[in-house]
Amino acid sequence: METLKRTILVGLLAFFITNFSFAQNYKEIQDAFSDSYQHESKAEYPKAIEAIKKVYDEKSYEINLRLGWLTYLSGLFTESTTYYQKAMLIMPLSIEAKLGFVNPSAAMGNWDQVRTQYTEILKIDSKNYTANYRMGLIFYGKKNYAVALKYFEVIANLYPFDYDALIMYAWCNYFLQKNREAKVLFNKALMNKPTDASALEGLSLIK
Repeated sequence: METLKRTILVGLLAFFITNFSFAQNYKEIQDAFSDSYQHESKAEYPKAIEAIKKVYDEKSYEINLRLGWLTYLSGLFTESTTYYQKAMLIMPLSIEAKLGFVNPSAAMGNWDQVRTQYTEILKIDSKNYTANYRMGLIFYGKKNYAVALKYFEVIANLYPFDYDALIMYAWCNYFLQKNREAKVLFNKALMNKPTDASALEGLSLIK
């Protein structure tokens, strides 16, 4: 019985010591994040990065995500993509990490990587606003209005009074010679932004 009591006591002590260590570790990490936010608010990005690196753990999703953002702000785009990739490996379904990865990739002109990430996001969340909108912009820029329209149509149906969705959906319809649809959409865009130059220009082009 005494042996059992000692075993239980040792087990309880180990439990509390382990959890106390975790609590101490979390406090250190939370303080580091707090410091980094303060430095970021002052655009002191190197100091913000340094604060996080003091508690760096390659297995931490949050730390890698934070460093991905801060190194992006610092213009360290290659380093930024590395941190975001680590975050994505830790949490493969993370949309926020994929959207984060897109920023430095776009800054470096790696458009294939950008499209790949948006495609991966849409596999996870086919209705994702940002991925649909930006994929629409990519194809619109290539003058592939038929494909662009499909992406803008998704978000226009989900957010029927969203200006950005309406105006791009309208222009796609216009370039596809769907003037009736385009006219309706340009007018709806003007309901959102009554003096919008883009919507007014679109209407002026429709005979």
